[in-house]
Amino acid sequence: MTEETDMRDVAVVLVNEGYASTAVGPIEVFSAAGTMWNEMCGTDPEPRFRVMTASIDGAPVRSAYGLNITPDCAIAELGSVDLVMVSASGPLPDDWMARHAAIPPWLAERYRNGTRIAGVCSGVAFLAEARLLDGRRATTHWGVADGFRRRYPAVDWQPDLLITEDAGLYCSGGVNAASDLSLHLVERLCGRDLAIECSKALLLDMPRPSQSGYALLPLARPHDDEAVRGAEHHLSRHYGRDVPVDELADLAGMSRRNLVRRFNEATGHMPGVYQQMLRVAAARKMLEDGAPSIEQVGISVGYEDVAFFRRVFKRHSGITPSAYRDQFRQRRG
Repeated sequence: MTEETDMRDVAVVLVNEGYASTAVGPIEVFSAAGTMWNEMCGTDPEPRFRVMTASIDGAPVRSAYGLNITPDCAIAELGSVDLVMVSASGPLPDDWMARHAAIPPWLAERYRNGTRIAGVCSGVAFLAEARLLDGRRATTHWGVADGFRRRYPAVDWQPDLLITEDAGLYCSGGVNAASDLSLHLVERLCGRDLAIECSKALLLDMPRPSQSGYALLPLARPHDDEAVRGAEHHLSRHYGRDVPVDELADLAGMSRRNLVRRFNEATGHMPGVYQQMLRVAAARKMLEDGAPSIEQVGISVGYEDVAFFRRVFKRHSGITPSAYRDQFRQRRG
């Protein structure tokens, strides 16, 4: 059995008039992590998450299509948790936000205390209402994106993306993306191997690579330097070409020296190293998807010299690109 210290605590917040699958799906994914695959393989289950459910007042909630769900407790009764995930309510916050007014300030307080916060589909509105997403990229269901832009103009809405992640804040697109986001969070909190086992057990596809539906900034520690955040976004969009420091400095409206200093202070990395890490992260995804040519992967992420690409990849990953690809094939076999 997994030691208690290895367990993560997850709270799924239930809301009225919402979509039950955006709560039930995450509950099942987190509960299955470390258990279902082990049981199917004849080994002892090692649960990795304790999952709780909560509503505003602890009373049952009624979904958009009439399913009643009874939570474990009220949000005020929740103890310390590692992650809070808010399920989706109806499509228009103007219609229901006032009836859920207790949730945004509670989320803001939890986030200030170091809790990761995730929103599913229209549930992302609760994060936006709490002003947690101001100045950040976020996604939601494409059908509500225009209304969200009008209500929350300070958020950089990217509804073409399936998942966004920024400084411990996670957003997903449509209703079915609840499972994608849950698997992504299993990977972030417990590692890719466990997420793959969980996806196999539940017959769910693993979330696709970042260039096919993600905007991830997982490389930097959380910080509040908006100028550096803009530089990070610029690097993430253009990792396939060399981005000069002067270009980042011009974008941030500061001197080269000041940009380098603030970037290093905020992220813990120099801009060039940060770009290498972005490239290696993208290369890993390509190799995980079975890319046959190491040389082509290197070129795709900005390295014409395959020998140099191999050295950079090994420096940041601990193994060569071909060994990484082979390990992933074995895990998928």
